[in-house]
Amino acid sequence: MAISQNSFIKITNLSTNKEKVIKENRRIKLKTSDGRKIKGRFKIENNNNIFIDNVRIDLNDIKELKRNPILLSILSSGFLIYGGAITTGIGFIIGVTVNPAGFWLVIPGVAMIYSGIKSPNINRNYKRDSGWKFEVITISN
Repeated sequence: MAISQNSFIKITNLSTNKEKVIKENRRIKLKTSDGRKIKGRFKIENNNNIFIDNVRIDLNDIKELKRNPILLSILSSGFLIYGGAITTGIGFIIGVTVNPAGFWLVIPGVAMIYSGIKSPNINRNYKRDSGWKFEVITISN
């Protein structure tokens, strides 16, 4: 019988002892203490360092961390961009053919397109300043 080991980043709230774990090779988005924003799949090097897109990051340098699932990013961005395009198009058609007040629909449509391009991430953001601690754990199966 083969024994396998799975590595995780464990996120612990120091005041409530609430714990979350993120399995290795999942997509995350983080901000470092020097202001860099890095996103991608992470690999664990050792108990103190992780790699994201060949960039080594010390766990003590992480200021904020959140999950960044690809499916959620695609669905939310796609919905907002296409919904905004439809709203803008309908507003333009109504404004030209029926009533000039229809042009007012262009404003929320453009706002939806902009929001979709900025790719919102509605997952929880774990901040070191808010009492969250990051560490690497390994679990044997």
